[in-house]
Amino acid sequence: MIRQMGLDRFPPFFKDPIFLLAAAGAVLFWIVLGRSVDRHPIHPRDLLSRHYLSLILLQPFVEELLFRGFLQGQWLQTAWGSASRHGITVANLITSLLFVASHFISHPAGWAVAVFFPSMIFGYLRDRHDSLYPAMVLHMFYNAGYFYLTGLP
Repeated sequence: MIRQMGLDRFPPFFKDPIFLLAAAGAVLFWIVLGRSVDRHPIHPRDLLSRHYLSLILLQPFVEELLFRGFLQGQWLQTAWGSASRHGITVANLITSLLFVASHFISHPAGWAVAVFFPSMIFGYLRDRHDSLYPAMVLHMFYNAGYFYLTGLP
């Protein structure tokens, strides 16, 4: 089970140009977000509050375990789930659609749909490295910028 979830290895993904490009894309998204949202950034020290640490660390950890670890990991074990086109597996696509659906519970429709592209990137990195850790780290990074800029709880 640990192997299927991608938790048995920690590859050097910080050197991966795709990982670095995805992190840079987050920064560009934050710049656009910062200019388009009426809210003001929270004070950086507030990111260390229990509430924000939960949103930045715990929530992405749990979501990645469930979506990219368990679901995508299970589906990658099947012939249909591991089928891919341009490096995108069917398992990643279905997992990302379910990830979007789960965000309709707590986000406005536009924001819920907007998580599709980052979800595909997280899933791509999970497949590329056969590890859940790149997706977890990138998801935490995305959430940190999002919650810092919007101040949303």
